[in-house]
Amino acid sequence: MKFPLLLIGLTLPSFAETVTTRSIAKQDTESVQDYIIRGLKHHDGVLPEKPKIYPKRTLSNPEAVVPPQCYTRTEAKNNPCYICHQDPIDERENVMSDGDLQRDYSFSDLGMTNHWNNLFEDRSERVAKISDDEILDYIGQDNYSELPGRLKDTEFDGWIPDLENLQLGAGAFDQHGFAKDGSGWVAFNYKPLPSTFWPTNGSTDDVMIRLGPTFRQDADGKPSMDMHKANLAILEAKIKGLESISCLPIDEEALATDLDGDGQLGTAVQINKVDSWVGPEAGNFIDSHVYPAGTEFLHTVRYVGIGDDGTIGVSTRMKEVRYMRKARAFAKPTLARRYQEESFEKDAGNLPGYIYLGDKGFDNGSGWAVQGFIENSRGRLRAMTYEENFSCMGCHNSVGATIDKTFSFPRKVDGAKGWGYINLKGMPDAPSKGEPTGEIATYLSRVGGGSEFRNNDEMFERWFGKSGQLDRIKLSRAKDVYDLITPSKERALALNKAYRCIVEDQDFIYGKDATVSPPKNVYDKIDNEKTPTLPDSRVFRYNILLDWPETTE
Repeated sequence: MKFPLLLIGLTLPSFAETVTTRSIAKQDTESVQDYIIRGLKHHDGVLPEKPKIYPKRTLSNPEAVVPPQCYTRTEAKNNPCYICHQDPIDERENVMSDGDLQRDYSFSDLGMTNHWNNLFEDRSERVAKISDDEILDYIGQDNYSELPGRLKDTEFDGWIPDLENLQLGAGAFDQHGFAKDGSGWVAFNYKPLPSTFWPTNGSTDDVMIRLGPTFRQDADGKPSMDMHKANLAILEAKIKGLESISCLPIDEEALATDLDGDGQLGTAVQINKVDSWVGPEAGNFIDSHVYPAGTEFLHTVRYVGIGDDGTIGVSTRMKEVRYMRKARAFAKPTLARRYQEESFEKDAGNLPGYIYLGDKGFDNGSGWAVQGFIENSRGRLRAMTYEENFSCMGCHNSVGATIDKTFSFPRKVDGAKGWGYINLKGMPDAPSKGEPTGEIATYLSRVGGGSEFRNNDEMFERWFGKSGQLDRIKLSRAKDVYDLITPSKERALALNKAYRCIVEDQDFIYGKDATVSPPKNVYDKIDNEKTPTLPDSRVFRYNILLDWPETTE
């Protein structure tokens, strides 16, 4: 759904010159975007400057919702596009129906030029000048703990991080993923989406969920762990279209609800009745594949952490802190109409636009408010600029594979075993629903490499033979997802250094992919009519849900 953009007018006094339409016009050698980036390099505040210009005019790329990966050279055989672009699956709210984008390029006139200029930058000399000790020291620093206080000091009007000690990763949660600080956030173990979020391609991450207060409190408004566990399990079942699901032990007597249907109130470890919430929300309408209003997601993107023994995990330092809140829940027919209107807008040749909520980020048009924080040039977290936040709308609004605009929660390890901080060790390469082989193995064979751009030489050498064909014998020897998608220490160090260069440049609007040298398999320009596309034989169905083996239950 496309909306007109709103005018903003807040300018902070720390930057020497106020940016106005007139002042920009006088700058013959500097664009609006260069001017903003120059300010970001020198500004250490938690809020970036907001030029007194209609926000849309500050965009360097009005098609920033199209991610860099969409400019991949497929060479009529390599298909990474299927992960995002899919036709509808029965009963789901997502009727984007963009599976044709696997087969055809369908860019706007503006979008046919690749604006992600950072892909074409060679950082090898800069990377070589950063020592291993320097980058290890850098990624080991905490840049999260100070963020809430800095935001409060500015009277920030958006969401302010409220989960203590998140920089510790797993240390901030108990064994079942519940935040130790009592904030209600719950971490879950999920399989990273191929392949941008594979550690081997430059980032680690974690995701937490929190339901609205009435889903985790009793009738008296007091926090109830049993209530939250039950409603989280019910939500998981509904998002995945399951009729029952295993759960963490729940005291049915405390909820006065027979969850497992055995005719008595005891301790439930299975919920066989998922057609109703429990507690104050009991009796309210519950639909499949959509989240209720008040649902929140917290997502941190981090450097590739390297332990003293060489193990790969999350870093203490965060690249980004991302937040989504379901401010309003829409019925499926309403969402379907919004997808239709989105299609009408594209067919009319209109560029994407969304309601800007200021400090609260963007309204994606489907009930979600999306905002984020990113590193400044010194590594301190700051609020994202208009364009940095705008680019998030592509993945969280305009692709056909998501379930209610989300990726991670549908990919959670099923049931009770999936509650806890993300841990790739011991996680099997579960197939996508409807596929006979592991999702990672399937992806590698369809893409012809270990990333969308096929520029991950380490993954290619590890899993492909000299003929260029996937070596399934090697794959069968991998113990788990950790073995399959984590990099060597040397590669992790190089990618961390490459991203540090982008942080220093503060030009995230030109791309955030941690590349040392320019990938070869990416177009700088695309012609919708002439650029080689994929034949029907290389177009694939895909389900973001995973077929977890029973041993993970």
